[in-house]
Amino acid sequence: MNDLIKLYFTIRYLKPIQVVNRFYRKLKRTPKLNISCVNRSKVFQDWLRIEYLPSSYIGHDEFSFLNESSYFTHWNDENKSKLWLYNLHYFDDLNAINAIARQDIHLSLISKWVGDNPIGVGNGWEPYPLSLRITNWIKYFLSFDLSNPKFDKSLYQQTHYLSHNLEYHLLGNHLFENAKALVFSGCYFDSSCSKKWLKKGLKILDKEISEQISEDGSNFELSPMYHNILLAGMLDLYNLASTYQRKELMVRKEYWKQIILKMIRYSLDMNHPDGEVSLFNDSAIGIAAKTRDLISYADRLGIQYRVEENSKDTLVYSHYLDAGYVVVESCKFKAHLDIAKVGPDYLPGHGHADTLSFEASFYGQRVFVNTGTSVYGLSEERLRQRKTAAHNTVEIDGKDSSEVWSGFRVARRAYPSFKHIVQNDDSLTISASHDGYMRLKGKVTHNRDWQFTDSQLVIHDKLTGLVSTASAFLHIHPDVEVKQVDRVIYLTLPNSQMLTLESNSEVLIEPSTWHPEFGKSIPNIKLVFPIKNQLLTVLVKF
Repeated sequence: MNDLIKLYFTIRYLKPIQVVNRFYRKLKRTPKLNISCVNRSKVFQDWLRIEYLPSSYIGHDEFSFLNESSYFTHWNDENKSKLWLYNLHYFDDLNAINAIARQDIHLSLISKWVGDNPIGVGNGWEPYPLSLRITNWIKYFLSFDLSNPKFDKSLYQQTHYLSHNLEYHLLGNHLFENAKALVFSGCYFDSSCSKKWLKKGLKILDKEISEQISEDGSNFELSPMYHNILLAGMLDLYNLASTYQRKELMVRKEYWKQIILKMIRYSLDMNHPDGEVSLFNDSAIGIAAKTRDLISYADRLGIQYRVEENSKDTLVYSHYLDAGYVVVESCKFKAHLDIAKVGPDYLPGHGHADTLSFEASFYGQRVFVNTGTSVYGLSEERLRQRKTAAHNTVEIDGKDSSEVWSGFRVARRAYPSFKHIVQNDDSLTISASHDGYMRLKGKVTHNRDWQFTDSQLVIHDKLTGLVSTASAFLHIHPDVEVKQVDRVIYLTLPNSQMLTLESNSEVLIEPSTWHPEFGKSIPNIKLVFPIKNQLLTVLVKF
């Protein structure tokens, strides 16, 4: 019965098109396409070659994806994870750093892919890797002015297949990548089909960009990692418009530019001082481009982002109303507060049960960290990393604030309520609550206040309703030394700076793991605070 309830509350939020398309995909067939030759469109100016991702090719048919190195044996090797195989089919290495040195290898791999992957068979023909590969091949061919009729015919066939297999059952970043690939091929080729691809791709992008990129510049899936992936995609589209100067793209350039600028600001704010993404929802370091590289890309395209100079001598904050995140910083710290939904109601697959969690760096060092994401798919570890206890927030009666299940499912989910931000001369208080535990018998609401000064952070948690057991968690970065003396926790940073932590609760020190990247697990410490009388106060001095 519980599984049926979860299924019901998962399906009820879907858009009708997602349900219909899921059935439609099983019934329809992609029409055949007979190709004798294909023609390319003329470019107006050279494609701006950008290389910022590290190479995934080790040598002698060995690749490294997701921190897992393995030899290439087959495009659909059942001994490898689906995500690893997806990365193989993406062909990201074509546009990685120093790709010119691997050109012979790349051309051989492209030829092998064409020969080994019959139409519609295997991982490489699934719409998401198909979309990324189409875009990567075109960027590569434009970069080095490469012309090969066999490759072009394959690209044409791949785009034809994609155009009949768009991911309306998923929407979100998948549909964005589908549409982007159609636009790339629509410009790259010169035919009646390519004109249809361009028109179709732009129609989808017009709708999806306005829906997926909020007014505050945030991506609506609320993952800093996917935000940067989408930002890179927007820059590629702007680059494409400059390359082909097609009127359909040129009329959109200024709008795209403004979107890009807002996205850059948000991306910068959601980074830690180390320049890497914060770990909310499905986010991991090393997948998307770094913000600084995306700013450099934008600058080379003529999009200049002016960094806002805010004095860090006092407490400053940014409240991203659409996303729900609040960023607070001074010269000593930077904190990210999660007052966000789990994700779009119809697309929470990359969401975690992390409502009212937070991350914080002090003196340039990450200290309070969420557990992160190291794996996709169906596994106990995947589920553990999405659960409330893997984040710096409160778990009640052993339940998650949002019912995460399977690999990418959420049933009943928490909805946050932002209360207020109060700023005085020497302090800043942010107050919020969420209703994720109202589904429990005790009808519990979690209320949390964060109070900042220039030398301390006080976290107040108040639970209203009937509670059997409750615990708050603080996950500590592995590079921070944790020591307890009586009721005081001492946190020593690698630069010898020290924080102290006190509470009105006992503190349990437990072993845990931190997952900043896919395929990476690092031992760390988790602090557990049993909540008595439904009130908890934690004081952090720095």
